[in-house]
Amino acid sequence: MTSPDQDGFVALLTARAAAEPDRIYARFGGEPVSYGEIERRSAAFAAHLRAQGIVAGDRVAVMMRNSIATIAVVFGLARAGVAWVPVNAQQRGEGLNYLLTHSSPRLVVADAELAPQIAEAMGPDATLPVLLHAPDGALDAVLATPVRFDEPAPAADAVFAIMYTSGTTGRPKGVIVSHRMLRLAAESVVRLSDAKPGDVFFVWEPLYHIGGAQLLPLPMIRDVTLAMVERFSASRFWAQVREEGATHIHYLGGILQILLKQPPSAGDREHGVRIAWGGGCPADIWPQFRDRFGTEIRECYGMTEASSLTTCNTSGVVGSVGRPMPWFTVRLLDGEGKPVAAGERGEIIVETSIPGAIFPGYLDNPEATAKALRNGALHTGDLGSFDADGNLYFHGRMTDSVRCRGENVSAWEVEHVAAEHDAVEDCAMIGVAADIGEQDIKLFVKPRHGAIIDPQALSGWLGQRLAPYQNPRYIALVDEFERTASQRIMKHRLSPRLDDCWDRAGTGR
Repeated sequence: MTSPDQDGFVALLTARAAAEPDRIYARFGGEPVSYGEIERRSAAFAAHLRAQGIVAGDRVAVMMRNSIATIAVVFGLARAGVAWVPVNAQQRGEGLNYLLTHSSPRLVVADAELAPQIAEAMGPDATLPVLLHAPDGALDAVLATPVRFDEPAPAADAVFAIMYTSGTTGRPKGVIVSHRMLRLAAESVVRLSDAKPGDVFFVWEPLYHIGGAQLLPLPMIRDVTLAMVERFSASRFWAQVREEGATHIHYLGGILQILLKQPPSAGDREHGVRIAWGGGCPADIWPQFRDRFGTEIRECYGMTEASSLTTCNTSGVVGSVGRPMPWFTVRLLDGEGKPVAAGERGEIIVETSIPGAIFPGYLDNPEATAKALRNGALHTGDLGSFDADGNLYFHGRMTDSVRCRGENVSAWEVEHVAAEHDAVEDCAMIGVAADIGEQDIKLFVKPRHGAIIDPQALSGWLGQRLAPYQNPRYIALVDEFERTASQRIMKHRLSPRLDDCWDRAGTGR
């Protein structure tokens, strides 16, 4: 780590742009962008914010897929001290409305094709200004304006972003992420991935996810280049990796399994990738992927709330998420708050030696903050165990959520939307075994008296109101739910079978 006054990342950009303006920072779809270009475009956007009366401490929501313009917008916000509110481009309906109202942004910056989703979610009376990104459109005109922005870089503990992460109950929670936290996240990636000068990181993950955002400072820390593509494509993955000369690939969710399911090819080892790093690699997939593609697996564990990465496995112990970063310690506690023995499961508790490495709280949510932060420690709600050598193993969420397609999906979010359907009396969501990745979603629905529910039609209705990763794959109709004395549905009694319900994947939709 560098000295504390350099623990942010904005100054890294401006210093590199001044020293080596023509050096390539990243490529997007093969198109290079230099440090000088990112500095100029981000300065133009920061100046535009000021011209619109948007000041340090304000918030701006950004609903954009990966692009060079997206990078410039994010750096521009960071330079202006304006909090970035990244919005998943798949969001829609009530979920999108909540994010754009709860975060109270002064402006929304969005890809033009997403404007209808925003308009539908916000309704006809919305007054929130929207700046659209399209070829030669309004945002491009702003970014091309030749103007300087010479304000000092924000303090390391200034708010960089409000990143909404699906809670286990209730609505999504806005994690307050500081400039220091993003810098620490990038430093963690360096350690996990063994990044070296000249390396090329293949970037398919969206910047609106912490998995993508944490890479933004990386080139300035280790002289690496980001090779960005618009989205993950299993069929084109290795060809893209070869074209970009990538040395590193990142994985989340079921990415490794998806790649393993592709037909074997003579090109499986015709690439320069030496390390695949990320989270969620099952123990049985680890050796299969390593042996077929000839890459080292580097597994980690972390949360947005603790600067993204808490532990890293650099020893190669299959199935383990490794040991804590130097600035973190991890304890495992049972339900009574007592440490558990090696091999036993307990809640993962994270503490830090660097003030500010753990988030200060959730935006306007004191109850959730008090539950997560106790006596300076982060209570993650995740289960883990240690082996005799102190390696950590991750065993999933303690509470009512499902990990689907690399995203945490709150049961409350899905049930709340499904319950609004006229024909639905009550419903409950659980996670079930998935062909690929962590889990799939199964929704149990009790029809209202006299109502008839067509699962396929209900799925289409839900698809208009939920993000694709939130839309249940399976829908089961029930006559009644088993309930506790307090009338809570007994979810542990719901069937995890996959052959007693409608399957969206079987419809070709």
